Amino acid sequence: MNKVDEFSRQGKAVALGMTEPCDAEGFPRTPSWDQARPLRFNADWQEKHADPERATEVRLLWTPDTLFLRFLARYRTITVFPDAEPNGRRDQLWDRDVAEAFLQPDRSNLRRYKEFEVSPNGFWIDLDIAPGEKRDLKSGLKRRVIRNEAQKIWIAELAIPMKCLVAKFNPAARWRVNFYRVEGAKEPRFYSAWRPTGTVEPNFHVPEAFGELIFAPAGRRRKYPVSGKLVL
Repeated sequence: MNKVDEFSRQGKAVALGMTEPCDAEGFPRTPSWDQARPLRFNADWQEKHADPERATEVRLLWTPDTLFLRFLARYRTITVFPDAEPNGRRDQLWDRDVAEAFLQPDRSNLRRYKEFEVSPNGFWIDLDIAPGEKRDLKSGLKRRVIRNEAQKIWIAELAIPMKCLVAKFNPAARWRVNFYRVEGAKEPRFYSAWRPTGTVEPNFHVPEAFGELIFAPAGRRRKYPVSGKLVL
């Protein structure tokens, strides 16, 4: 097991501070993503039935104003909704293929966190989750998605405004986080998780299972070249 995978196995995800400007669309350029430490998973929510052909890689970058997430998802099949709101928002998006990030900036309230989902065709949803509540977050996120059918890879980038997550961003704070994938047209679908939830039935809403998100300062870092790299 290499150092990258060992760090992930310990339940730690790292968002790296950006030093380079974004591209014309407002997303990090490839050299910036190459500096971000990846985390990878391909097993289900019980940490069973590993499937390399459905592996997921996640990278994170940050500026004081924005948290950037990049999912690289290998797939066997693609199942998506054909319709969404004009801005791409789609309720019940989890009923089709998605990549998901659950973020909990406030560690004092275990049952409150933010949920972000994106599909292989660019639809999205964002939610504010609390006990007995599920509200639209209205985060103002931006997304960019590309699919390569020859390689059976889809890549999604999210740009999430910090102001929808915290009143004032503190890079010294440690958040809690988990990442997931869902793939398949009908049950049994493939529900995979970075940090396994261990429930009897598939359930991602288990904040006790979240890992830790660390914000690393900007600066010189080793390169982690993106596997299955596609030009965006």
